[in-house]
Amino acid sequence: MIQVGEKLPSQKLSYMGETGPTNVPADELFAGKKVVLFSVPGAFTPTCSEKHLPGFLEHADAIRDKGVDLIACMAVNDAFVMNAWGKDHSAGDRVMMIADGNGDFSRAIGLELDASNWQMGTRSQRFAMVLNDGTVEQLYVEKPGEFQVSTAENVLANL
Repeated sequence: MIQVGEKLPSQKLSYMGETGPTNVPADELFAGKKVVLFSVPGAFTPTCSEKHLPGFLEHADAIRDKGVDLIACMAVNDAFVMNAWGKDHSAGDRVMMIADGNGDFSRAIGLELDASNWQMGTRSQRFAMVLNDGTVEQLYVEKPGEFQVSTAENVLANL
């Protein structure tokens, strides 16, 4: 598992650009920025849709007021699903919706989740991290089935 003080790998992530899905290496996407990246097991799933994403949307201004340039939500879904989920929650420019379509990034940072018992395949664990120029400054990984340390409120309290 990636640790505080380590740089992000260059696995590609994607987001919905003006002309369709845009692929970009993670280390480039987050270069030169202070970023809060949080990850959920799946778009449109209960805890993710009812608590995790809404918390970051609610606290986006307060998080940015602490010097954060970008808040990004990631899931092992495709860019089309992440875009639709963002629209469903009116994320706009408050939270960037990022896809780790094949789970390569989640695997590379050691935070993949085997969700095959729920017919979801390999996903990302629920986590939040604070990055500074692609280096992990804070990392909050949830224990299985929990939703406590990766919340917007916890991240905000520790910025």
